[in-house]
Amino acid sequence: MPSYALPIPSATGSLDTYIQSVNRFPLLSQQDETDLARRFRDHEDLDAARQLIMSHLRVVVSIARGYLGYGLPQADLIQEGNIGLMKAVKRFDPERGVRLVSFAVHWIRAEMHEYILRNWRIVKIATTKAQRKLFFNLRSMKRGLDTLGAAEVNAMAKQLGVKAEEVVEMETRLGGKDVALEPLNDDSEDNFAPIAYLRDTRAEPDHILEQEQSARLRSGGLEKALASLDARSRRIVEARWLRETDQATLHDLAAEFGVSAERIRQIENKAMQKMRGIIGAAA
Repeated sequence: MPSYALPIPSATGSLDTYIQSVNRFPLLSQQDETDLARRFRDHEDLDAARQLIMSHLRVVVSIARGYLGYGLPQADLIQEGNIGLMKAVKRFDPERGVRLVSFAVHWIRAEMHEYILRNWRIVKIATTKAQRKLFFNLRSMKRGLDTLGAAEVNAMAKQLGVKAEEVVEMETRLGGKDVALEPLNDDSEDNFAPIAYLRDTRAEPDHILEQEQSARLRSGGLEKALASLDARSRRIVEARWLRETDQATLHDLAAEFGVSAERIRQIENKAMQKMRGIIGAAA
């Protein structure tokens, strides 16, 4: 049975060197694997666990290659996969008659999936079980780069056991791109970044002061304009325009003053014209 005195290598240095190192560790026979697993289970033999781990590091490298399309560093994927391998070794039962590699694949992929979901985009994209399933299957199931048609969406939803609208939503999210908030180059008009139009100028102090000053001027001008009207004209304007609810109609005011609705409209128009001139002069 082989014995490894060296510590488990790390993927944080040269990736090529790491891959060459893990490929040098010999594979274990089923009997050797069973004996080591029993030593670790029964006697907590850490050297036995180390040998099990090191003989399977090449498996983690192989699985990590399948997730390079997400744009994350392969070394980080390998490190996360190694954590999954260690968890698998800890939970492995040699009496089940299953090879460690078959048992460990689930744990290795689970750790890589968690890492990808945490780091693939600034904004988290997959939280439910259905979204996770779609995230890791949608790309491989698509036959081309074109948007999925209705028949393809329905077939994929049925195959994965999810809703058709969830397939459409995940395809849209996977097809999106992260956009830099700040411009990459101030001299280029093509780099007009979101920061330029996402900023809320209404919260800026100078804008707030300007709005307050304008409101005071309008309020003062309105009071002056109303004071310039005769009682009937002021009553009509207030009833028609200055109530928050239950504004009076022309016919309501016509009945109140005993004149026609057309006469009320004429008085209103004349009063409004006079008020506009006074408010405009105050501003």
